[in-house]
Amino acid sequence: MKRRRFITLAAAFACAPAGARAATWSGQALGAEVSVTLHGPREMTEPALSDVPRLLHTIEQTFSLFKATSDLSQLNRMGHLSNPNSLMQRLMARADTAHRASGGLFDPSIQPLWEALALGRDTDHARQALGWSRVRWSKRTITLQQGQALTFNGIAQGFATDVMRDMLVGHGATQALVNIGEQAAIGGPFTLGLADPVYGHLGTRSLRDMAIATSSPAAMVLGDQTHILGPRGDLPLWSTVSIEAPSATMADALSTAAVFMDLNALRRLKLAAKLHRITLVDSDGNIQTV
Repeated sequence: MKRRRFITLAAAFACAPAGARAATWSGQALGAEVSVTLHGPREMTEPALSDVPRLLHTIEQTFSLFKATSDLSQLNRMGHLSNPNSLMQRLMARADTAHRASGGLFDPSIQPLWEALALGRDTDHARQALGWSRVRWSKRTITLQQGQALTFNGIAQGFATDVMRDMLVGHGATQALVNIGEQAAIGGPFTLGLADPVYGHLGTRSLRDMAIATSSPAAMVLGDQTHILGPRGDLPLWSTVSIEAPSATMADALSTAAVFMDLNALRRLKLAAKLHRITLVDSDGNIQTV
């Protein structure tokens, strides 16, 4: 997942509550550098940050493509998953929402095509397996059709960010920044730097009680294609798309889909999905916002 990430933490709080102290946990999860910066008294920050690695372990054990024992790996290997846990059920629902909101451009069933391109294999069979609408899921089971496999690389980091933010709020946090590839702020403001893999640093964004996610197709190539793949063979229209929204999950998923959308489609998406702002970098390095 880290191949998609070109938004960088530039600074922390412009101000913090009187008597508050900053505490940070950092590590890795879902292929991304993770940091959680929390301001508040020690009696709140210490137990909250001690819960961070346990929560990340549960998230990875559910959604990682790289752990053979994860729920997602089992689903892809066996073609079905019985009694999916609450995290999997919630993410399946969020993925379905993003799929519908994007007109099908966000599609977790893209994994067979991504793998075929990454391994230099013929893609015809993989393309025949695509189709989120063919996945069957309920609280009791998830079932894939023959040849199908799922990836949540375009949504799981945002989902993990939201889950982490909710956990911190439950501990009483009022000033915190969660960075799991995507960023979400409790309170703020936080200043973050926006960068593009081709054009470098392009400016900053201020984040307060909001989430932000960024997708850059050119961050990695698979043969002659960028690594963000359109399920209908769509080609990226933007070098970088950054979305600010209340939900890191939706910002993550829709920034993935938005690289294939023209301005009119992006304006409709912003209204329909209640996004705060969409920042676009075109192929010449020009920036515009929707």
